[in-house]
Parts: sequence; structure tokens; C-alpha cells
Amino acid sequence: MKPKIYITRKIPEQIYHYLLDHVDIRMWDKEDVPVPREILIQEIQHVDGLLCLLTETIDAELLSYASHLKIISNLAVGYNNIDVKAASQKGIIVTNTPGVLTETTADLTFALLMATARRIVEASEYLRSDQWKTWSPMQLTGQDIYGSTIGIIGMGRIGQAVAKRARGFGMNILYYSRSRKTSLEKELGLGYCDLDKLLINSDFVSILIPYSPEVHHMIGARELKMMKNSSILINTARGGIVDEKALYEALKDGEIWAAGLDVFEKEPLDLNSPLLSLPNVVTLPHIGSASQKTRLKMAELAAENLIRVLLGGEPLTPVDE
Repeated sequence: MKPKIYITRKIPEQIYHYLLDHVDIRMWDKEDVPVPREILIQEIQHVDGLLCLLTETIDAELLSYASHLKIISNLAVGYNNIDVKAASQKGIIVTNTPGVLTETTADLTFALLMATARRIVEASEYLRSDQWKTWSPMQLTGQDIYGSTIGIIGMGRIGQAVAKRARGFGMNILYYSRSRKTSLEKELGLGYCDLDKLLINSDFVSILIPYSPEVHHMIGARELKMMKNSSILINTARGGIVDEKALYEALKDGEIWAAGLDVFEKEPLDLNSPLLSLPNVVTLPHIGSASQKTRLKMAELAAENLIRVLLGGEPLTPVDE
């Protein structure tokens, strides 16, 4: 008898059929609508494995219904949607999909950096709304990237990939991380400093750390006031790391020059968010890993983790409590 799994969103057909060779599948068959909580509660009572997204809150209450569950395979690098401690206490393995999205997310990070620096979205709208009547010396002027200083908060895989791109643009690179990476400092020409010094000296600040309660609102009013008036904040990590109310005020009052945001504290972002009223903010709907090749690789890894555990093996990418 095959193990049973539940998939919380429609996945690529080739991944579905790959799983079907090893397990019995039930699946929420919508691509753009999250599975309702009440359905997830019903389904989790009967399955051995769960393949879920960041949109699902897998908390202690939900896990209390899971009498057979052996693995939660999260189709994401982050896993702050899962109560890993509660899962561990029930003997449930949690996995994620790191590594495969490193370069794609670094690409998107740098795309946001360039779009904010050179006011790409604003300039495109300027043309499309028929405001472009003539050329003038300071029309839609932005910030230079070449020769500027980028401060990277978090020097994991994605942080390193962003640093490599920054080197190609002749940028000076500062970084702040929980652990110092002395070998990388030599290899990539990095300068290590504390967070305050990074904020004070950087023209671009890129947030690339995982979310945890310890870093909730790590960038707030105090930190934003430290940054240059000409500086740009880029967040492709997790929304809760930045205090969005403080960020709005800093952008509105000219304390910082612009922000590029792919993530938000509450997703999807409410269209009434004051951030959307500002011309100096580029906002994206959490598409950091959204290339076709990368998303397929993520789904393959999530599926492989499920199958390995349910067939008695070890997962490729377990999450530690």
C-alpha cells in the first residue's frame, strides 16, 4: 500500500506524475488560490506526507490533527510558516528547498537594485502617461551603481551571489552576518562591519537573511534614520524584517531615497498599503525565485524529500529545529 500525501497547490504535471509512481496523492487543484484552512485540517488527518507552500500556516493547532504525518515538505527556502518545534515534538520531519534558487533570487535582487536606482518603473510610467514632452538635464535622474557601496545583511548563499554581481559593477561591498566569513572576504573583496556601520556607509542596503522572531523589525525607524538620504533599501528576504510603517515614513520624509521590495509582512500586500502611494518604491509580488527553471527545480527537490522520507530514507534538505 502506497503512502498518502496531500499537496496544497496545483504543481507541474511532470512532478505530479513523478510522485504518483511512489505515493497516493490528494491535491488542492487550484494554482492561484490557497487551500482553505478547514480543508487542510480535514486532509492532514489522513496523510503521511504534506507538500505545502509559504501560504499555508502549519502551526501546532493544525499539527494536532495529524496522526500519521511523517514529513512536511515546504516548497520554499523559508519555513517561518511552519512551527518546526511543534513538528519535531511529534516526530515529523520538516524540509525546505535551499540552494536551487540562489542565483535566480540574486538576479531578482540586483534587478530591484537597478530598477530603484535608475527609476525604471517610474520612468516607464512617465512615458506611458504622456508626460514625456522634452529632454531636460535633471529629468528622472537616479543614483549611480558603479563605484557605489552596497551593504549586504546576511552572507549566506544568496548574499554571496549578490556580492559577486556587485563586484561586476565595481561596487564596494560591506556585509554584516551572524558569523564572519574571512575566507570570503579575501575571495570577494568584502568588508565586515556591524549593522550600524553598514547602514551609515552604504548607498544600497540589501536584506538577505532568513526570518525569525529575533530579526522581526530589525530595520525600523532608528536604523532607517542612520542611512544616507540618497540610499536605497532592497528587501528580497522576508517582509517582517522591515517595519513597513517606519519605512513608509522614511521614504515619504526623504530620510532614504528609495526602496525595492519583493516581500511584505502580510502577503498578498493590501492595495491600501501606503507604500503603494509612493513613487520611489518598486513593489513585486514575491517573485524572487520565479524563473521557470528554478521553480521546477524547487518542486523536484520538494518531491524528492517527500519520497525519500516516506520510503524510509533520509531527506536531502532537512530543517533543523
